[in-house]
Amino acid sequence: MKDVEPMAALREHLSSLTSLFVLGMVMSDRHDEQEILRLAVSSVASLTSCRPLVTALAGDDMRLHAPNGRTVVRPDLTARLIELDGREGSVDGTDAAWMWAYPLRALGGQAGYLVVGADAEPSENRRFLLRMLAQQAGSALSGAALYSRERETAQRLRTANSELEGVNRELLTSVAAMEGRRKAHEALASVAASGAGEPGIADALFRLTGLGVAVEDRFGNLQAWAGPGRPERYPPIPAPRRTQLLAEARRSPLPIRDRDRLIAVAQPREEVLGVIVLVDPDRRAGEHETFALAHGAVVLAMELVHRRSLAETELRLRRQLVDDLLTGTDDESAVLRADPLGHDLRGPHHVLVVQWTGDHPDEALIRAVDRAADTVLDARVLQARRGGRVVVVVRRPEAWAEGHRWNEMFRALGRRMRSGTGSMGVGGVCRTPSGLPRSFAEAERALRIRLETADPTGVVVYDDLGIYRLLALGDDDQEVRRFVREWLGPLLDYDSANHSNLVLTLWQYLECGGNYDAAARALLIHRSTLRYRLRRIRELGDHDLSEVDTRLNMHVATRAWNVLRGSI
Repeated sequence: MKDVEPMAALREHLSSLTSLFVLGMVMSDRHDEQEILRLAVSSVASLTSCRPLVTALAGDDMRLHAPNGRTVVRPDLTARLIELDGREGSVDGTDAAWMWAYPLRALGGQAGYLVVGADAEPSENRRFLLRMLAQQAGSALSGAALYSRERETAQRLRTANSELEGVNRELLTSVAAMEGRRKAHEALASVAASGAGEPGIADALFRLTGLGVAVEDRFGNLQAWAGPGRPERYPPIPAPRRTQLLAEARRSPLPIRDRDRLIAVAQPREEVLGVIVLVDPDRRAGEHETFALAHGAVVLAMELVHRRSLAETELRLRRQLVDDLLTGTDDESAVLRADPLGHDLRGPHHVLVVQWTGDHPDEALIRAVDRAADTVLDARVLQARRGGRVVVVVRRPEAWAEGHRWNEMFRALGRRMRSGTGSMGVGGVCRTPSGLPRSFAEAERALRIRLETADPTGVVVYDDLGIYRLLALGDDDQEVRRFVREWLGPLLDYDSANHSNLVLTLWQYLECGGNYDAAARALLIHRSTLRYRLRRIRELGDHDLSEVDTRLNMHVATRAWNVLRGSI
């Protein structure tokens, strides 16, 4: 009978070990610390005669928890567990007669404590089971902590991989965008360097974007087009709408959209010099196309500023050259200075002086003269402004040996000016630049003669003046005036007192070679009226027109009167 009791105790112990082994396997499969503790706490009573009192985890700052999970405030017990520092040992308290703390051992240390109690100290076998239970719980907690760390690490790795993939995608996108911008920059820089102008910029943008490109001047006129779909007539935008669009585009750092068009302005400072447009009815323009358009606008602004600077420099040089030519300069330096301006001063030249009335800027007259000369004379000119007049130096084509087309040029000039009336004096031909001051003086004299006639509109060629050239030799014309008074004084006084036209009648009669019928027709009077006036002229002037010398002097005097009319 005595042998039966040890065998029964052994079988019970083996059964408890088996249960403990199974419990350890179950706890090792768990990854939640609280679930592992609940399994360990619930197994204390089934394996031994003890009861669980509290648990404490090192990762939880040794805070005490009852088996039901409530927090237990026992500073003395917490201090005792810290004092044990991973060893098992007794603890004091009023919960049971015997209280013992078992460390929950883990790899690299201990995970916490399991405190149990009993009414009496348990047997060595029971304490062994409690020690093994605590060890298995600690091992399971260690595994759970390792699993948690691995899971966190795996999550961090997944997050890092995801972020890395995003970074790689962004990097690839950035690289592609940078490559696109590099190509756009190189293409447009190449166009700027080549001097291809607006057509080159439009063509480069079309090749970069695949969209139709239009380049407009500041007023909305089409200057260049690239790509398909060019309209037969470029549609203008109403002035108020265009003003609003340009104001919006000037304020925006990026191109703006206007219906099926993307618009960017070329404005180096505050002034809009031009507009560049992407035609995008399908709205497929993205960041690359927008960047290319914006960069194209910058290149267009540089091109237009450069062109304006060259034009202003050339205009200044032309005016300086014309001023020097008119005041006098040596032939060699004049030819050398004119060559870079595209004008050949070698060969015959004329100086023209043009004056135009009406409300128009001086630049309009200069442009009109330039175009009229190019159209009619097939020649480029040098121009300068002097005292409200335009002075022109123009080459005389060799084919003009037998004539000229100054009247044709004047009519072309009138068509371009469209308003007001004008006069033009043409100086004599000069074969070298040093002769231009003389031609200039002659042109001014010819213009002055034209302006002092009854009808100042038209052209006067100095070489065609005949005797008028003697009457316009200089500004001091007192001798001419005395000559006119000597021969026409009584007639002039009579006309002034009686508001008659005897001097005009005499002039027209002599101009018609003494032909009564021709003179009457020119004066729009009857033949008998003409005879009456000529009789009065003979009576008042006491001159015999049948004498050759008298007739010549009277003819010269009337011509001089016609030139100086209104100042005698």
